Parts: sequence; C-alpha cells; structure tokens
Amino acid sequence: MFSQEIINMLIRGVGESLYMTLVSTFFGYVLGLPMGILLTISDKNGIKPNAVLYRILDVIANLFRSIPFLILLVLLIPFTKLIVGKSYGSTAIIVPLVIAAAPYIARMVESSLNEVDPGVIEAARSMGASNFTIVTKVMLVEARTSLIVGMTITLGTILGYSAMAGTVGAGGLGDIAIRYGYYRYESGIMIVTVVLLVVLFQVFQTIGMKLSARLDKRK
Repeated sequence: MFSQEIINMLIRGVGESLYMTLVSTFFGYVLGLPMGILLTISDKNGIKPNAVLYRILDVIANLFRSIPFLILLVLLIPFTKLIVGKSYGSTAIIVPLVIAAAPYIARMVESSLNEVDPGVIEAARSMGASNFTIVTKVMLVEARTSLIVGMTITLGTILGYSAMAGTVGAGGLGDIAIRYGYYRYESGIMIVTVVLLVVLFQVFQTIGMKLSARLDKRK
C-alpha cells in the first residue's frame, strides 16, 4: 500500500496543504488585519467612532462568517475562475480560503485590540500621539501576544478548511483522503492523512504558543 509513489504523493500533499494554509493566512491578514483595526477604532468606544463605517464592516464580517465554507467555496467558483483561470487545484482554492478567512481574522484582531488597557491609550493620547501612532505603536504592540494566539488559531482553522476543500479537488491532504480513503476505501491512507493533518496542526499550535509566550511581557 505504501509504495514509493504513495509516499511521494503524501509528501506532495503535505506541501500543498502547507502552501494553501500559509499563503491563505498571509493574504487573509492583508485583508483582515486592516478590517479588524477599522472595526476597533470605529466602534462607539474606539479612538475614532464612526457608526456608519462600523456598521458596514460589521455586516460584511457577519455575512461571510455565517456562510459555511463549502457553500462559500461553491458560490465563489465564478469569481475564482475570473482571478486564477480555474476553480480547482491548490492555487485556485486560495481565493475562497482568503475570503473566508479575512472576516474571521478581522474579528480575532478586533477582539485582541479591545483587550488593550484603555488607560494606556489615554496616556498615549495625552502625550499628543496621533491615531495612527496609537494604533501602530500602542494598540498593536500591547495586543501582540493575543494577536499571535489568534494567528495560531487561524492557521489551524484554515488548515481544516483546506482539507475540506479536498472534496472539490483542491489538492493537499484533504484531496488525498477523499480520493483514496473515501472513493477507493483505502482506510490506511485515510488514517495517514488524518495523522499528518493532526501533526501539522500541532506544529502550528506549538510554534504559535511558544512565540506568544516569549512575547508576553507580563511574564
């Protein structure tokens, strides 16, 4: 069962899963981090309240987070084809992964920034710091431990999404599990793919928790 061909396929699957997860997380933060910051500062208790902006971002975040990933993936097939020219494969699946991850990341960032002590923000404001400085030099720095924990959780979530995307030929370990474990009833390969996914998740979790602990100035 575990011929060299199968081993090579599993190695390739690990690489594709890492590729989808890491690239999607990066671009998810490119969109989600600014969105989370805007949600925080435009809130009624934020440093620059803006009810209209907050409401728009709140609706967008809630809308996309309420759609199950597999349904969102199917809905975005035309958009994915428009962006990358096809709707299958590890590169194509990055598009729906990013769109699914961005509002989730935004909420994680919003939650982390809301944990910052208001007294620290007021102290920075009293010293004449601009809103941009407060966000970049105070809020993001003070919330860094929580932000890294949120990123760790996000990596695990996106890894799970990438595995689910195997049902539509996204590649990676999820695709291998579906093609061999489900359609061909090769339970051994199914078990190995599950173990590999668990190992990847634990690697993300361990690295993220150690990094957050190192950056936690309270310790």
